[in-house]
Amino acid sequence: MRFVGVDLAWGDRRPTGLAVLDDRGRLLHVSAATSDESILATVASYVEGDCLVAIDAPLVVNNPTGNRPAEADLNRDFRAFEAGTHPSNTGKPEFAGSPRGARLAEAMRLDIDPDSKQSRRAIEVYPHPATVALFRLGRTLKYKDKKGRAFDDLRTELQRLMDLLEGLEDAATPLHLTHRAAWKELVAQVDAATRKSELRKIEDQVDAVVCAYVALFVEREPEHTTTYGDLASGYIVTPTLPEGHTPAPRPSRAETAHARILDTYAAKLPALRKASDVAVQLVTEILDDAGINYLSITGRAKSVASFAGKSVLRAGDGPRYTDPLSEMADQVGVRVVTYLQSDVVAVVDLLASQFQVLADRDKGQETASRGRWGYASRHLDLALDPGDELEAGHAPLRGQQFEVQIRTVLQHAWAEFEHDIRYKGTIPDEHAPDLDRRLTLAAGLLELADREFSTIRDRLQSEMAVGPAVPPETDLRIGARDLATYLVGRYADAGWSKTDHYVWISGLLHELGIISPDQLAAVLREVDSDTITAQMAYKYPAGAVRRLDDDLLALYGERYIGLAGNADRVDLLASRLAKIRA
Repeated sequence: MRFVGVDLAWGDRRPTGLAVLDDRGRLLHVSAATSDESILATVASYVEGDCLVAIDAPLVVNNPTGNRPAEADLNRDFRAFEAGTHPSNTGKPEFAGSPRGARLAEAMRLDIDPDSKQSRRAIEVYPHPATVALFRLGRTLKYKDKKGRAFDDLRTELQRLMDLLEGLEDAATPLHLTHRAAWKELVAQVDAATRKSELRKIEDQVDAVVCAYVALFVEREPEHTTTYGDLASGYIVTPTLPEGHTPAPRPSRAETAHARILDTYAAKLPALRKASDVAVQLVTEILDDAGINYLSITGRAKSVASFAGKSVLRAGDGPRYTDPLSEMADQVGVRVVTYLQSDVVAVVDLLASQFQVLADRDKGQETASRGRWGYASRHLDLALDPGDELEAGHAPLRGQQFEVQIRTVLQHAWAEFEHDIRYKGTIPDEHAPDLDRRLTLAAGLLELADREFSTIRDRLQSEMAVGPAVPPETDLRIGARDLATYLVGRYADAGWSKTDHYVWISGLLHELGIISPDQLAAVLREVDSDTITAQMAYKYPAGAVRRLDDDLLALYGERYIGLAGNADRVDLLASRLAKIRA
């Protein structure tokens, strides 16, 4: 089933936002169109089968003046939240005949009865009350361009709405946006916008996403949905206003100050996203160059919603942050997931040698010191060393600290599952102690598994011996498995490297004419690896591929640097060769 959102413009000269979700809440399409023909052509393939189309525009208007009954009823609930509707009546030219929304629904052959059980239907929705209900807003977000609203304020409010929509990924009815290319493009456009007109083009499409999600919500959670009015006099369908939810009072001085902080953070968010990309790139390059084995490296800039929630946390009787803009270290965050605990230590030592370490917290040790099992991760607060020469591409990180979390894949699995369970908020209080006990048991078992995997790796390293290798007939390069086996024997104290690193350096060996482990052993027979490693003065345990890379560099010198496979690191290798020869 497809869920289509249509943020319908009053006329066909202004853009209409269009969005489509699948039945799992994944964004399939988002765009803008103008004429009825272009709208219908855009959504045609999505409404051929089962679908629910949510249209932000009146579908039924019969009253000659004033509000429709549905609008009056909705306004009683939502006007105090500044989410009331504009009056719709046949005295307005756009509603004198059949409303545009109704014409589009008819062209798509959709049933517009809100009580219909048909598999292809359309409903009227309204984003403002929907966002108030979904996100428990005290007042509507002010991202619509009106007199007196500054560009920066409009962009901040639109970014906040987009952050809130991304946060629905963990909702009971999830919405998946963050990994969809079309959504990333919208986020980038908001970040790059410099004029109100640019924001208006994006705003319609974001509203369409809200409409599409309301359609999905109506289908999945009818018990939390309210229909104001009826088919005869017109209706609006929206998520139900939560019981007891009240409008926000006028902000206090403290709240106004906090709002200014959030506005400032939202304004710097585009720069933080760029810093996050650079941080991920730097950490990846450093770990790859060192031959450290890892599963994944990801990064993010903290969303406005996440920053807002964390900025008001308390520590004891006082606030945790007196100046969250400068004190919150994880505004830019990088996460490194490794296979084994020894790899975590290697990553920590390596990053500590490459960056200025502002803080180092071993969360696993903190948990263990309380006699418990639970969250385990190493957290480093890092910054570029002020004394280092800054490359042009690293400029977004100038003066910006960032947090790096390093954990094993098992620690990561536990942390993600525990976070997902707790933050969905669906665990009854009476079951919380049993949940805590089971999560603690799982943490203990996973710590034991981590230790066993380390033992297995250590035993394999100590017992693996170089055996005869038969290169594939179609490829004269040394196979990655054969090369890994040989390197374990040569560099017994080195850590394993990533699989693709073995493949990569096998290509360099092929360029040197080395196509078997026996031939490689003969070439390296007179090379003193321990002396070379000592000369490099590593502050971290170099991986097996890095050790071989150093030996080949020392043995072949400028010839090795000149290999085609090394074209992208000539300067780096020249610097390392000078260090080896010093």
